[in-house]
Amino acid sequence: MSMKAVILAGGLGLRLSEETQSKPKPMVEIGGRPILWHIMKHYSHFGVSEFIVCLGYKGHIIKEYFANFHIKYSDFTVDLSKRNVTFHSQNEENWKISLVDTGDKSQTGERLRRVEEFIGDDPEFCFTYGDGLTDLDIGASINFHQSHGRLATITTVKPKSRFGALETDQNYVTWFSEKPHNLDGHVNGGYFVLKREIFKIISDSNMSWESDLLPKLVELRQLMAYEHCGFWQCMDTLRDKEILEDIWNSGSVPWQI
Repeated sequence: MSMKAVILAGGLGLRLSEETQSKPKPMVEIGGRPILWHIMKHYSHFGVSEFIVCLGYKGHIIKEYFANFHIKYSDFTVDLSKRNVTFHSQNEENWKISLVDTGDKSQTGERLRRVEEFIGDDPEFCFTYGDGLTDLDIGASINFHQSHGRLATITTVKPKSRFGALETDQNYVTWFSEKPHNLDGHVNGGYFVLKREIFKIISDSNMSWESDLLPKLVELRQLMAYEHCGFWQCMDTLRDKEILEDIWNSGSVPWQI
């Protein structure tokens, strides 16, 4: 399906400092490829192949990665006399990627606001973080979003750790807390589908998507939940990275379709 995906890729990644001292967290590798590539590969399987990446901390590294993508993954011949390069076996991705500087210290809501113009006239778009992998059926989540007509759909998951928790009533989100304590249940899985009108509720540059805008959507009864019962794993810490690497090395990779 033809739809854009906005990916947050500007945070400091402090809890993964072993890796993020030299690179932004979305560039931390799983199986020799940045986790950002894995996320985009998963989206593209469902026909979402146009991406808007919200850059911040060490964003130039992400720019350089995509600017040199074919050189990094292809065989090629350089003819110095003619000053040209001929690519042979290529690792082709049918992606269009807008890499947008959204500020080193911007809140997540502000990062989203700064890429509004790149959405164009599209009525809906996907929105996610650059640090989580899943086997989510993105096509099904988009269909669910289009069926209910509200501003936003949040994918819910049930991980071992608890953050971004929420409660639902007939798919309406009735309560949301970004940092709950001693709570069992569904939590924010970080995969959203949004209507373009979402930008109307981002009223200032200090708004956090998690702490300000999601509760606002709950108040307006404009946030619906799509429950995902399959694989989901974030990469917040070095231990999380090791878990994902172990899964990759096992040869049975849930997010690789």
